[in-house]
Amino acid sequence: MTFSSFSFDQRIVAGIKACGYETPTPIQRNAIPVVLEGHDVMGLAQTGTGKTAAFALPILQHLLKDSSPKGSPRVLVLAPTRELALQIQESFIALGKQTGIRSAVVIGGVGMNPQIKAFAQSRVIVACPGRLVRLINRGAIRLNTITTLVLDEADRMLDMGFLPDIKRILAQLPDKRQNLLFSATMPNDIKKLADGILVNPKRVQEANTVPVTSVGHAFYTTQTHLKNDILEKLLSKAEHESVLIFTRTKHKAKNLSRKLNKDGYDSTFLQGNMSQSQRQRALNGFRQGQFNIMVATDIAARGIDCDRISHVINYDMPDTVETYTHRIGRTGRAGRSGQAVSFVTRDDKMQIRAIERVMRIKIENNTYEGRGR
Repeated sequence: MTFSSFSFDQRIVAGIKACGYETPTPIQRNAIPVVLEGHDVMGLAQTGTGKTAAFALPILQHLLKDSSPKGSPRVLVLAPTRELALQIQESFIALGKQTGIRSAVVIGGVGMNPQIKAFAQSRVIVACPGRLVRLINRGAIRLNTITTLVLDEADRMLDMGFLPDIKRILAQLPDKRQNLLFSATMPNDIKKLADGILVNPKRVQEANTVPVTSVGHAFYTTQTHLKNDILEKLLSKAEHESVLIFTRTKHKAKNLSRKLNKDGYDSTFLQGNMSQSQRQRALNGFRQGQFNIMVATDIAARGIDCDRISHVINYDMPDTVETYTHRIGRTGRAGRSGQAVSFVTRDDKMQIRAIERVMRIKIENNTYEGRGR
């Protein structure tokens, strides 16, 4: 199957070719036809499966047939973080380059007035819920012309406490619209949200805990105070292109990155207290190879899209199996192989067993007891 199977407008086909897309991913094969048909969609897929194009391409096709006055926003995409919002907008721009369809991003950390102006001139709005609600409360924007709503990474938006903002936004939207909800997991609160938004939805599911065959898994059983030693040993021996390291706290991400820089590595960090310009500088530097190591927290790392990541290191173990799959989904992409390494303390043993059971894999176990032992 190729993208020609969907009979996209030639201007969209040009965007697909320019992006280097050849064969649709499973989520794209299954989601694009039902979105094109106008159905509401409940999509389950983990990071790195191509779900942005799965909704962006059919949305662009619909917009080319839309005869409403230019300047009235028709599509609203909600995303949990600034990085992901910017990434989604970049996809709309790249895929729709030949269409003339304008998009705007509405995120915190930058001035409101340029966003208000761009909002009024764009067909696609990609927004973080918090900033969008602020603009609504100021009376600066209206959502009465929206015909398509996309909730991307809905589980993370709820984890971050955006449900009240989402409800305020929903209250401003027309009742008649197409709704697309994408999530990596399906806890009860997401089921409840979906039931309240989606009308007779088509369910499109890619197993979110099936092991990625291109990623190898290993963990090191050790003590907390020895994690830096293991990290230094791994970085000095492993052949790595780009390394993404996850920590549990913002403070630890910042301090670990600074320590790595002192040790001679080109490292940057990503955490929630950074300004938008700081975050974008760090992301661009990592994607372009200026930094070959990035240390990040889970929330800050949403939206990192870099095919060059060869290793994901769980300096601190995640709280859930779903978060583990999110993290390791950053490597082994675009036909490359990757390695996921986890530093495990005694408190993490139950989590490792859960990962092995749910993902149906056996993780290589190594024990590290310190230098010279």
